[in-house]
This record gives sequence, C-alpha cells and structure tokens, in this order.
Amino acid sequence: MHSQPTETDVSADPEAVERVRERRDALAPALGRTWTDDEPWRFLTDLTAIGSRMAGSDGERRAAGIVAEAFERAGLADVDTEPFELDAWERGSAALRVRVPDRGGVGTAREFESIALPYSPAGEVAGELVDVGYGTPAEIDERDVEGRIAVASTTTPDGRFVHRMEKFGYAIDAGAVGFVFVNHLDGQLPPTGSLTFGDEADAVAVGVSKETGAWLREYAAGGGGAGGVGGTRGAGDAAAEAEIAVEATTAPGESRNVVGRAGPDTDERLLLLAHYDGHDIAEGALDNGCGIATVATAAGILTEADLPIGVDVVAVGAEEVGLLGAEHLAETVDLDRIRGVVNVDGAGRFRDLVALAHASDAAASVAESVSTATRQPIAVDAEPHPFSDQWPFVRRGVPALQLHSDSGDRGRGWGHTRADTRDKVDDRNVREHAILTALLVCEFAAPERDVPRLDRDALVAEFRDADFETGMRAADLWPDDWE
Repeated sequence: MHSQPTETDVSADPEAVERVRERRDALAPALGRTWTDDEPWRFLTDLTAIGSRMAGSDGERRAAGIVAEAFERAGLADVDTEPFELDAWERGSAALRVRVPDRGGVGTAREFESIALPYSPAGEVAGELVDVGYGTPAEIDERDVEGRIAVASTTTPDGRFVHRMEKFGYAIDAGAVGFVFVNHLDGQLPPTGSLTFGDEADAVAVGVSKETGAWLREYAAGGGGAGGVGGTRGAGDAAAEAEIAVEATTAPGESRNVVGRAGPDTDERLLLLAHYDGHDIAEGALDNGCGIATVATAAGILTEADLPIGVDVVAVGAEEVGLLGAEHLAETVDLDRIRGVVNVDGAGRFRDLVALAHASDAAASVAESVSTATRQPIAVDAEPHPFSDQWPFVRRGVPALQLHSDSGDRGRGWGHTRADTRDKVDDRNVREHAILTALLVCEFAAPERDVPRLDRDALVAEFRDADFETGMRAADLWPDDWE
C-alpha cells in the first residue's frame, strides 16, 4: 500500500528507548561496517541483472539461489529453500483497439499500447468505454458500467488508498466486461499488477499509460470524471467502442521461500520477511529488490546480536501475484510459537522509513521507541491493510510491522512499470534502513516487551472503520470467519 502515513497515539516507552540505545552501542562495530558495506549494492546488482523475477518463472528460481547465497554470506544458519505450488501466470500479447466516432459519423480505428494485468484470462471483449475516475466503489456506482469496459486510475483521492484488486473486482461485479488500468504518472509507462490472489480472474484487463488514458477518457462515457482530464466531445456524442484482446496462460508451477535462522533455537520465534519476486516487465529494483536487500543486510547485523529468541529470516516468493509465499509460510509454521512478524516491503527505496503497525499498539510502540532512541524519523501508522506479506499472519491474530518508506508522493512511482530499474536505487537508504530494521527486530524480540495477540473482533472493526469491507469483498479477500 502506498498511501501517506497517518498519526498514531502510541508513544515511545522510556525503558524501551534505553534498551535500544544499549543495543545500538553493543552492535556499534556491526552497524559501522554496514554503513560503508558495498554488499547491498552488489546483491541488488546480481538480483536485477536477472530481469524478470515473475512468480513461477526461471528468473524467480535463479533469484532464490542468489538470495540463499546472500543469506549464507550474512552468516545465517540452516539456510534452506522450501518449494510450494502455485498457478503460474505467463504473459502473451495484448491489444487495445478503439473505434472512434468522428464529426461525420464515420469511425476511425486506433490502436494503443497496453499490457495484460497478471491473472487476466486469455480472451477478447468488446464494449463501450466508461470512465470510472479513480475507480472507487462510489464512482463505479455512479456510472452505468453494465456491458462496458471500465477505465480507472492507478491513484485514489485523499484518504485510504484503494487497491487495484478492489477497483477491478467491484467494476466486474457491477457488470463491466473488461478493465483498463491507467497510470497517473507521466512517461508512457503502462502499469502492471495482479488482479487476484493467485487465481485466474473473471475478466480480461490491461494497463495503459497516463498518455493513453487521456485519449481513452476523451472517448469514454462519463469522460472527465474525478480521475480524468476532461473531454472535448459534445454531450450527445456516443462513447467509443473498444476491443481488448489478451493472450496469456495460467498453468501449474512452483515458487519457493528461502529460509535462514539467527539467534538461539528457542520455541518462541520472530519472523523477518521480504519478498524477492518481481513483475516480469522490469528489474524490480525498488519493488522489492530494495526490501530483500534491506533484509539480507539486516541479517548480517542480527547474526552478531545477543538475541533473546530465535529469528527466522525468510525471503518469500510469489508476493506480487497474491502473497502466496507468505500464505504458504503461515500455513506451515506453528503460529503459536510466532511472537510477531516484521515484513519489509517498501523499505530501502526512499529516505524516510515508515512503519505500518496493522492495529497492534505493541508493534507501533516498537517503532516509536527505535525512532526516539536513534533520532531517526520513522512515521508510524496503525491502520491495517491486506495487500502485503503481513496479511496472512495479521488475519490469524499475529502482530506485525510492515516497513515501508515515504517518497513524498502518492502511489507506486516507478513500481510496477518497466522503469523500476537499478538506477533508481540509492543504496544508502538500503544500508540505513537495514540498521533500523535490525534494531526494530531486536526490540520486538525483547523479553521485557509484551506483545499481545490481535483480537479478531477488534481487527474486524479496524478494517471496517478504515472502509475496507466493500473493496475486500469485491476482491474476494474478506475472510469467511469475519462474517
């Protein structure tokens, strides 16, 4: 998720602040080496040189090997690779053709660049274009989308960030026959992103650039809506007919998690996660090359820490297509032994760290205490969301922190486009966030810290208060036991 962080009422614990300072001093040699280490950049170079790390692909398999080697260099024990099955989606071609009415009533055919969104089925659909603005449920309800192709922006208005899966699911449930996802940033960059959590979707869908989206909204019914740019067609002009054709396959495949261990072999454990897969159209340097580089670097610090409990460091696969590696992990570990989860998805990209506490005051307090002790700004947001690898654990009651970073802009930026390349990375952010990640893990693991389980009813209320229920139901993400 990429909305701006909100304030939290949780404050730093003075005793925890002192603990963090003592731990920082004890780890000073390791922290100092990390500050100047070139390993994060070399690791990122190896990872991004692969190209596509799409879930279930050969590139993802090769990336798992590179991560395992990095874990071993960091000094983690018992490094192993754990495979799991998935429905692997593979991209073919995509075409978007529009029959544009002109003043004389004679249509002109135009073809625009587009890319299929993962788990779009193969097939062709045709229908009028309809501009649904940002694609929020309220906007879709205001438009007649039945039998039409919905055109929605990648961004959302102020407030909660509405995820792509919510927009797609709600539009298709409302009767749309196809979906076009329009980047809100300049640069001729069609966006990608999965339509579902691991299953073939119910309708074809493509991503297009902001520049293409401006034309499509010009031709669409309802053009000039909240997410649009306005049009020049007259009020009585008919909406343009469009055709979307997608070639893609979904077939049984295999992904894998890479696991290593730091600290003592205790019954109680802490999980430190980051996903290492990426989308097939780019190098995945920011999303989530920076995140897994942050974790691999933090692991080297943790191997020198006097940890009170064991920490399982896990690089999870297949996050981008449905959190599948994290789901496999949550189903196969004994959750009663897991104190909490630190999920690094978005850290290392930009200057300032953001800690999403997912309705856990204890997790929020960990972040506030580390921020205060290190005099490093960490924006803490307590609001939960279901769109990263902490979700399989949070919905089962395990407290979690998700570590992100703030660009100052709304949305993914270069992420999920072909511009997500290594040249966008400043590895000083990776090294600094790795230091903070290690200190956060140590404080989360502290025996003096009480970390209660999440209460299900309270968690459901948090999601409802944040206005997630409608969108999550549309995306088929609302848990059955939350009824």
